[in-house]
Order: sequence, then structure tokens, then C-alpha cells
Amino acid sequence: MARMNISRIWNSCSTRRAPLTFFKTKLLPPSCLLQRHYTTVMGIETSCDDTGVAIVDDQGRLLGDALQSQSSIHKPLGWGIHPVTAAQLHERNIHAVVQSALHKSNLKIEDIHTIATTVGPGLAFSLNVGLDYSKKLLQQHNKRFIAVHHMAAHALTVRMLNPIEFPYLVLLVSGGHCILAVVNGPCEFYRLGSTLDDAPGEVFDKVARTLELHTHPEVGDIAGGRAIEIVAKLGDEKAFKLPHIMAGVRNCNFSFAGFKSAVNAHLKRVSFASLSDWDQQKMTIAANMAASFQYYLTWHIAKRVRRALVFCKTFNPKCRTLVISGGVACNNYIRNELDKCATAFGFQLACPPPYLCTDNGIMIAWAGVEHLKSNTATILNPQSVIYQPKWPLGVDLSDRVAKSNIKV
Repeated sequence: MARMNISRIWNSCSTRRAPLTFFKTKLLPPSCLLQRHYTTVMGIETSCDDTGVAIVDDQGRLLGDALQSQSSIHKPLGWGIHPVTAAQLHERNIHAVVQSALHKSNLKIEDIHTIATTVGPGLAFSLNVGLDYSKKLLQQHNKRFIAVHHMAAHALTVRMLNPIEFPYLVLLVSGGHCILAVVNGPCEFYRLGSTLDDAPGEVFDKVARTLELHTHPEVGDIAGGRAIEIVAKLGDEKAFKLPHIMAGVRNCNFSFAGFKSAVNAHLKRVSFASLSDWDQQKMTIAANMAASFQYYLTWHIAKRVRRALVFCKTFNPKCRTLVISGGVACNNYIRNELDKCATAFGFQLACPPPYLCTDNGIMIAWAGVEHLKSNTATILNPQSVIYQPKWPLGVDLSDRVAKSNIKV
């Protein structure tokens, strides 16, 4: 049987064009929902280290969800994800997570209309677990299948909670990606810029490790990015001078690798590694470096976002909303700075609540609903679908942005 390259089909499908905001999901008693017919979609997410499953109806109501995090297992090994371990844990957990979501929704698998599953991008072994499990469900229960692009799901989640119309500008910031794109429909994306090297979440974790925050008495049990945000509140963001990366480059691409070497150089100069105990000196250096790093990284992101806002105002004037999503979008410092950018250019900033910014099954189920409503990306032969660890989002317009030579 021929294997199906889902990215080729997904990218070619047609669609309809069509103050800092937090929203709450609409969770209603399932008994109320079953009084009339609703289309129910199960979303399955295993792209990285969280096993997430959720059931959403076509009105955007969350019927039930379950999430099994692996952070407590990976963290003792140092911040970062171990791919083989992650896949093994997905295999161990996925059936129980699916059953938990069904139980919470008071539904049976027979009541599910469509299964939507993340098929990329992400860790290959992890993606394979979710896709294989989905194929077994599809074979046993003859369900409709929708293959979901993980980053597209992040971009669409906000529409589950608020009727934001297409087109809009989205910034996707996570542990594996940093993308600026215009969203014209559920699978119609125009990429203005993306990271040329590391992702911001990855750099947050590596800087946290360099600062030894996993041994910090107050944030030792907190994830690296969140730990930096907390410690930074006690520091001086001007204490260390880090580079303004790509300051003179007039495009919307990002580069974060230079922050790691800059942080390492400063910490070596002040002999941070030789400080064994968390005394006042070590606390102060860590707080100041966390604040400085967060400031310069946010400056870099904000500058690219401002250029994207100008580009949209010039070439797509109907685009008046900036959405930020992805795990790093939970950072309140970054949110607040981007809110200022959006306001300055006449845009509204809309953000999913933090628990929907990180990986979850809810966003995958909602992406499935979006595709059903627009009649896009339904797979007729799901058994032939293969996962896509590397899957660019949409059409690349980064050269057009660069040629526009926008100064901000």
C-alpha cells in the first residue's frame, strides 16, 4: 500500500477565507449535550512529552479531557526531553488517557464522530505512538480521521474560545518552534518568519540549566522557562549587556542560539560556576542574569513582531488581531511586551489561557472541528498516513518580507 505524505495533501487543501485577552473553555454537562445531535471530535496529542486526549463538540464545547505529563520523569535527568523515554511513556499511558477523556465526557468511543490526531511536526517516536493508536481505533470503530499539524492547532486554539475572524497574525513560540504567520483558514497559513536555529523554549531551558535553577531553593521543582520568569522578577534586566541579535536585519526571522553563548560568557566572567551555595551573591547574579536574558530575548521577539505588524497593515489590512500561543506564550513578561506592540500598531492581542498554550488534546480536537466546518484535510485512507517529524507550516513569505525592507 502506498504511504501518504500528509504534508503535501494538507498544504494543498483549499479553505474559506474568511486589551490582552484571556478566555475560558466552555465545559457543559454531557447530559445537556446529548439532548440533540452534536458532532463530537476526539483529539489525540503525542508530539512531544505530554499525552493529551480531549473530546470537543462542533459548538466548541469541551466535553472531557485528560493529560498525562512526563515532566517529573524527564526533569531529574536535566531539563530536556529524551525521545525514546518519551515514546515509551506515551505507549504506557495513551490507552488510559483516552479512557479517562471518554469517562469524563460520559461518552463511549461509539459516540465519537471523528478522530483528529497530531501527525507532525514533533518527535518521531512520540508521533508514531499517537498515530498508531489512532489507526487501531479507526480500524476497530470505522471513524472519520483528520490529520492535524501541531503548530496549526496552536494557532487555531484561540478561536475555540472567542470568535476571532480570519485573517489574523499569529506568533507561535514554544520549545521547538518560533513562527510568525498570517492565518487565513484552518490550513491556509503564510509564514512571515521562523527561527533559523534554536527555539525560544529550548534556550529558556538551557539558560535555566546554566544558572543551576534546578538546585535553586525556591524554583528547583519548576520547569526551566517558568523558573527564569519567577527569578527574573527579583533581578535587574540592565545588569548584563547581551547582544541585540539581528538588530539590523530587516526580516521576520529569529535567532536564539547567540543568547546561550552570551549568557555563558558573562557567567564565566563572574565565576558563577564556582559558587556552590545559594548565598546572596549567587541569588543576585542568577536573578540579574535571568532578568537580562528575558529582556533581550523579548526585545528580539518584539522587534520581529513589530515588522510583521507593519507588513500586515501594508499588505493585508483586514488583519487586525495578533494571537500568541505555544508554551513560551505562558510567559507574562513576553505577553505584556507584545500587548504594547499590538496596541501601538492598532492591533488587538488575543491569547489562549496558559493551560491551552502548552501541548494538550483540546487544541487537536478543536483543530479537527475547524477542518470539519471548512471541509478540509479529511483523510479517506488513514491507514496510509505517515507521521511528519519535520513539517513546515504553510507557504513561506519570508523573502517577500525581507524584500519589503521594513524599518522598525
